[in-house]
Amino acid sequence: MLRKIIKINEETCNGCGICAKACHEGAIGIVDGKAKLLREDYCDGLGDCLPACPTGAITFEEREASAYNEAAVKAAKQDKGAEKLPCGCPGTASKAIHREETQTENVTVRSRLSQWPVQIKLAPVNAFYFNGANLLVAADCTAYAYGNFHNDFIKNRITLIGCPKLDMVDYTEKLTQIIAGNDIKSVTVVRMEVPCCGGIENAVKQALRASEKFIPWSVVTISADGQIIE
Repeated sequence: MLRKIIKINEETCNGCGICAKACHEGAIGIVDGKAKLLREDYCDGLGDCLPACPTGAITFEEREASAYNEAAVKAAKQDKGAEKLPCGCPGTASKAIHREETQTENVTVRSRLSQWPVQIKLAPVNAFYFNGANLLVAADCTAYAYGNFHNDFIKNRITLIGCPKLDMVDYTEKLTQIIAGNDIKSVTVVRMEVPCCGGIENAVKQALRASEKFIPWSVVTISADGQIIE
């Protein structure tokens, strides 16, 4: 099929590997010191690898290519984790959750939240704080799992949260309206490692596509023991 897909200039590529880390689909790898498009059907055409490339070696082209295979991408991601939680989610069911304890007595933790409301379902489609905003779209459990969530993620961002499993709603339309109707500078998705959290990541992907805007975006995955794993 004829579609938009990335093109890598090997002469310009310095083999740093940043693009491979930025590609959430696993389409890019480093071969013989150069970035390579390993699987056409893993490339979703969103181009989150483009702004990550420090040499400008990655561009878009429109050509005959295999269709994006989301099911294959999901299967490949699942194969990377051998351990499963009792519910079937990837994780560390056989190990107790350990977190570093920090002394919090007499310490005031400052909130970094800059707007209200934060629930995706309650947020307005247009608001002054969206203009020029770096947008954070987070699964609500992430703030409880990751101890320094306010400083590492909420700070200097406009925050929207939700749970696709509990809300039982597709956020795509609402997020599309927010992204398309405002001057959003970047989008950061923070999700848990459990499969149901894929709903919030997919909603952002679809919203970016539907908005027809090229906006730098990234996904951060938090493990059940509060560690950043992706």
